[in-house]
Amino acid sequence: MKKGYVTENFTANISVDEYISRFRDEKRFVEFCKQCPNYGNSWGCPPFDFDTGEFLRQYKYAYLIATKIVPIEKGIPIDKSQELIRPERIRVEKELLKLELRFGGRAFAYVGKCLYCHGAECARKCNRPCLHPDKVRPSLEAFGFDIARTLSELFGIELLWGKNGILPEYLVLVSGFFHNSTKNIISHTNRNQNSVNL
Repeated sequence: MKKGYVTENFTANISVDEYISRFRDEKRFVEFCKQCPNYGNSWGCPPFDFDTGEFLRQYKYAYLIATKIVPIEKGIPIDKSQELIRPERIRVEKELLKLELRFGGRAFAYVGKCLYCHGAECARKCNRPCLHPDKVRPSLEAFGFDIARTLSELFGIELLWGKNGILPEYLVLVSGFFHNSTKNIISHTNRNQNSVNL
């Protein structure tokens, strides 16, 4: 049965140095990552075999995107969350990869299960290289960024959690693009109505 949801997209620009100094606490957030089954089992997740701070500092600017997903109906079970999130992840990750092609730089996608192995286990579990290195991108959380603070301080959005097995009033995906381009990456806010099978 088709159900609707509305998306609102917000963007913010901040220097990488400021974003690191105000919003990054790698030790704290990697400890949270260690509690996730994807830790060490997905190429988009820590631990990484390089210095993440040094990697980030090769870029000057961070273009951040918050995608707010508001279900039209209330009382949706939490186990349906991916049916709302997945189409928006696909859309946003395509946009991020286009930014990489246009401006250079590096995208940071939404945390969660990889979109590209279609149900198969990540090659990392078998000590093999990523099958989709041109597409798989880590999340900002995987590099130690505080997403709740990012949302509240840069976007004025509170991160909500589900209760009693029911989704909150809205979900938010946070992603980003780190770059050195002096060309303006246009910030925008827009609202779209979408439908999905629930």
